Amino acid sequence: MPRSEPPPKRFRRLRRRWLNSLPFHALLFLLTCLTTLFVGTHVALNYERNFPAFNWDISRAFFAGIFHDPSMLTLGIPFSFTLLSILLAHELGHHFTCRYYGIEASYPYFIPAPTLIGTMGAFIRIKTPITTRRALFDVGISGPLAGFIVALPALVVATLKCQAVIPASFPDSITLGNPLAITLLGKILRPGLNPGSISLQPVGCAAWVGLFATALNLLPIGQLDGGHILYAALGDKHRTVSRGLFLALVPLGVFCWAGWMVWAVVLLFVGLRHPVVMMPSEPLDNVRKTLALVGALLFILTFVPTPFAIH
Repeated sequence: MPRSEPPPKRFRRLRRRWLNSLPFHALLFLLTCLTTLFVGTHVALNYERNFPAFNWDISRAFFAGIFHDPSMLTLGIPFSFTLLSILLAHELGHHFTCRYYGIEASYPYFIPAPTLIGTMGAFIRIKTPITTRRALFDVGISGPLAGFIVALPALVVATLKCQAVIPASFPDSITLGNPLAITLLGKILRPGLNPGSISLQPVGCAAWVGLFATALNLLPIGQLDGGHILYAALGDKHRTVSRGLFLALVPLGVFCWAGWMVWAVVLLFVGLRHPVVMMPSEPLDNVRKTLALVGALLFILTFVPTPFAIH
């Protein structure tokens, strides 16, 4: 007669199965929709009042207003939909590339959180080894490319419709730095407009967050997307570049944005080295080498030394 598993072991198996199930991923996504709707509603109200987009009034008035009139949350739909579309495109780019190569990967995990943007992003878990440099490169580059392709139309629309008005300034106001992508689009689509005087609509703010997430992922360090791309392109030579860029985060954290110091600590804890793939000698073809340069260009277009500033 077969022995039954002890209850704790059965519980761990059931819990692991639930955490990897589609309903759990859907639940996280719906909760992230809710948290980003709250943020999007506040961003929309700030835009109407010509306030800085991410300035938060900690008083109960905002939440009391939503409690008495939940329909206010519809104001947050443009921000929430745009941001989640960018994040979803990024993660599905990774997911479907993994499936193409027969690599087992989870559905995207969205992380709802009471942060400035209503989420801590999304990620997928890769459950089986990536065997070749080409597969590693394709998995690494697919997410940032897919996210940027979705973000670009939102940025174009936001640039065309942006207000040429400097938002009102308050003590401890939060202002956003402009990545090169927004500056260039402003010069092309709105010539003569000072990029520093652009007040983005909620869709534009969500696209800005998407660009910032893309830049973070493209940091060519460790097992970030940029680390995958760098290792696949340079092999063992990636260590020198990765360590140099890691060290650059320290002065950036001192002189530009303290958050870079936090990232430096996180990356140091996670590890700066990239694990060796099973077939490291496989070279990249010319198409992938060109895409590696495209990835570097995306990083330049989306990186902001001072993404947030408090005045």
